[in-house]
Amino acid sequence: MRIDEIVEKYVDRKTQRRFLILTSIAWMFDAAGVMLLSFVLPYVIKEWNLTSTQGATIASATFLGMLFGALSVGFVADLLGRKVSNLFFFIVTITFTFLSGFSSSFETLLVLRGLSGFGYGGLMPSFNAYLAEFTSIRLRGRYLVLLESSWAVGSILIGLFAVNVLPNWRWVFWIFSIGYLFVPVFLRMPETPKYAFLKGGKEALERSLGKRVEEEVELPKKEKVPILALLKREHLKDTVVIWIAWFVVSFVYYALFTWAPRIFSSLGVSVVKSSWFTFYMMVAQLPGYLSAAYFIEKWGRKASLGVYFIGTGLVALLWANVRGDASLLAAALVLSFFCLGVWGLVYAYTPELYPTPLRGTGNGAAGVWARIAGIIAPYYTGFMMEKGKSIAETLAWISAMAMFAGVIVLMFGRETKGKYVD
Repeated sequence: MRIDEIVEKYVDRKTQRRFLILTSIAWMFDAAGVMLLSFVLPYVIKEWNLTSTQGATIASATFLGMLFGALSVGFVADLLGRKVSNLFFFIVTITFTFLSGFSSSFETLLVLRGLSGFGYGGLMPSFNAYLAEFTSIRLRGRYLVLLESSWAVGSILIGLFAVNVLPNWRWVFWIFSIGYLFVPVFLRMPETPKYAFLKGGKEALERSLGKRVEEEVELPKKEKVPILALLKREHLKDTVVIWIAWFVVSFVYYALFTWAPRIFSSLGVSVVKSSWFTFYMMVAQLPGYLSAAYFIEKWGRKASLGVYFIGTGLVALLWANVRGDASLLAAALVLSFFCLGVWGLVYAYTPELYPTPLRGTGNGAAGVWARIAGIIAPYYTGFMMEKGKSIAETLAWISAMAMFAGVIVLMFGRETKGKYVD
């Protein structure tokens, strides 16, 4: 019997829902840590009299740290286990985000944001792989998109907190101290059945499940060189498609959200309204995720991802060419809806493309491209604005990237709906 079939038989829905909730809590902290920059950065720049380039450097330091976190998570998760990986990256996330609130200089904040980013970059794919391996095939796609939707919840919560405490920006970092309350909870989470069986055989599998397994269980094929296995012939097309998807969605998202208040201001919105409009964009992320959770099972992974990518590109063009506060906000909300739907879909799609021995590495490697895009994106938007380029021109390139990615997915993507993941 396959491991997926074992999970389907022995892991009840109540247990799966519990792990969905716990992994979602971790993701909320991750999202809040990344997205707080959209609110904090303008006040840090003003207080310390920084240039726009220095502001972009703070944002990019976060994503550089996320790159190293994403590079590390595959090895940590595949060699030490999903549970250890989860706990390690969560503690790094909350610790260095909290300490960032004590920064007294640009250089200090730069270092602490890089270390925080290391936690962010590892946490997301680690908890994603954990949930994927504890969820039955019938629920996996929907649960993984629901996990991704917790990003929106975390963004909304930190945004709501930020707009009420700013300009006291340090409190936006200090609130992360409450994360330590969840460390004992994550300590009690079991290792995943798939990883337990792969490393410890049937006895370890039964400890993970807390139940005796009568059936014979098939051992997933092991790959000797996981990172190179991603580029083997049988995985190459999937790998290229998903890497393009991750790079593009990350570039689009961070190019827009890191500078969203400034984009609104450049389009004629007041400074105060710009912060609130950015918060409303974060609220619009949630229905984007939830709709993706519905369509991923109705349309399948491939069609859903392609449609949401193309929708993102079309609405980005619209946002750049409408005028008036109400129209700008409406376009921004729809853009956020589609863009965050893409995020949910790529996170659900990626682990289904690879077998168990490669899953952690596959998630981590895909995340690397997202972090590279995240490093570049803040500089792109800042550079275009400082050079006097119009918002329409700035967003036109972003739109083209999103639509290109959508076409690639529709043409070359592989449907994984209803397929067993060994």
